[in-house]
Amino acid sequence: MTTAERLTAVDEMLALPFPSKDTREGERSSGPGYHVCVLLASQDFWDDRSEETVEAAEEEIDAALHELVTALTARWGRPESIDLEPYLWGESPAPEPMQTLCVLSGEMLVWRLPDVGRWIALAVGQNDPEFPIELLAAVGEAPIPAVNDH
Repeated sequence: MTTAERLTAVDEMLALPFPSKDTREGERSSGPGYHVCVLLASQDFWDDRSEETVEAAEEEIDAALHELVTALTARWGRPESIDLEPYLWGESPAPEPMQTLCVLSGEMLVWRLPDVGRWIALAVGQNDPEFPIELLAAVGEAPIPAVNDH
């Protein structure tokens, strides 16, 4: 997927209605008030976890993230960085998409789009050292759920 294709995926997620129940379609999961999509995934590391292989994957994901951040910043201004760790350790499960993001990543970059009542976030994460590193986009209904709200 090119940067242009990733931007198209972001635009589609922003326009896509939220379903009434949790669903999964390809690389996108959706539910009431959210969408999460894997925009880019590295190879998995089951067979090769060498430093060179992991570094190459990290560089590829970081480059794609940087290109997307640059494009979205040109559209909507600088993103806000949100620490996801408090959502991971809350007393009850975080609402989606925070639940998905906080188990994969420590932070997300967010653009709030009040004119559409939604926000868009980018995060890079990995579920386990053997799993692929992923560039994720998430869309949620405004406002972003506070840690205390769950």
